[in-house]
Amino acid sequence: MATPESGATLESVASVAGVSRQTVSNVLNAPDRVAPETRSRVEEAIRELRYRPNRSARSLRTRMSNLIGYCVQPAAAANLNPVLDRFVHAVTESAAEQGFHVLLFTAPAGEAGLDRYAELLAQRAVDGFVLTDTVVADPRPGWLTDQGVPFAAFGRSWSGPDRGRWVDVDGAAGMTEAVEHLHALGHRRIAFIGWPEGSGVGDDRVAGYAAACLRLGLDPRIVRAEGGTGTGRALATALLDGAEPPTALVCVSDESAYGALRALADRGLRPGEDVAVVGFDDTPAARLPGVDLTSLSQPIDQIGREVVQMLLGLLGAVETPPGPEHRLLRPTLVVRASSRPAGPAPAALSEA
Repeated sequence: MATPESGATLESVASVAGVSRQTVSNVLNAPDRVAPETRSRVEEAIRELRYRPNRSARSLRTRMSNLIGYCVQPAAAANLNPVLDRFVHAVTESAAEQGFHVLLFTAPAGEAGLDRYAELLAQRAVDGFVLTDTVVADPRPGWLTDQGVPFAAFGRSWSGPDRGRWVDVDGAAGMTEAVEHLHALGHRRIAFIGWPEGSGVGDDRVAGYAAACLRLGLDPRIVRAEGGTGTGRALATALLDGAEPPTALVCVSDESAYGALRALADRGLRPGEDVAVVGFDDTPAARLPGVDLTSLSQPIDQIGREVVQMLLGLLGAVETPPGPEHRLLRPTLVVRASSRPAGPAPAALSEA
């Protein structure tokens, strides 16, 4: 019997499974052609022998690199994005399950970055791209579509025609749920801390907040500025020091919410008891004792899998059932102490 040390081959897998070499090849490249019982037997032999297809030979035969390009935007240490970090892992794992790997590269934002994409394509270094950080007037979806290059994105095309396939999170629905949650607790003065107007993601989230306030008969109070924790702290401070300060703060991101929590601490106010705070992204720090931030969690693992499936379907590497080219997934509200009052009855909040 072949062993991992001696090097498993198609022939050795076929021998162990009791099938032909062509059947093993079909299981690897066209599993739908193989009866389920036979496919299961071959897959068991593949796992037992730890067989790995010869990527070089397959690349020569199919003229594919089996590499997916993924651009990582340069970021300062203080602005690392744990959401995209989780997404990279999800994409890498999902691609590996189908025999593909991810090529990371950097490129400037905007039109200047297209040269890097063109360079990778000219070198045949990748078969397609996964896009993230999609923004208003992002040139990449249109350029890749015009070039006939397969791609799938985590994020919508925020301006112009909706180009390409994408999976995104319904930020508006998430913020609506956050406002409804706070309203059910008795809050009637609910303010929103957001990013400047013109941010596709930020505008989507503030729209959900504003719509929920209007539907519930609340006055929307929106403050916006570029930045993360420091900005959140400054905006929350201005709100708390103003006339009729809010009893609850809905924040466009967890980073902004962490700043809001600092502003509460500056004034000796207790999150969840004196002022409720809700963030967005459910980053790891939100779960820490002493933080306990209520936040909207994005289904990052599912997004990574679906984006990879969309791209590999375009490449003809997997068969995907007919379905929408665009997927909008709802985030999940994770309630923690920052919006779970332990003091006065919730009804008192509307009069605070």
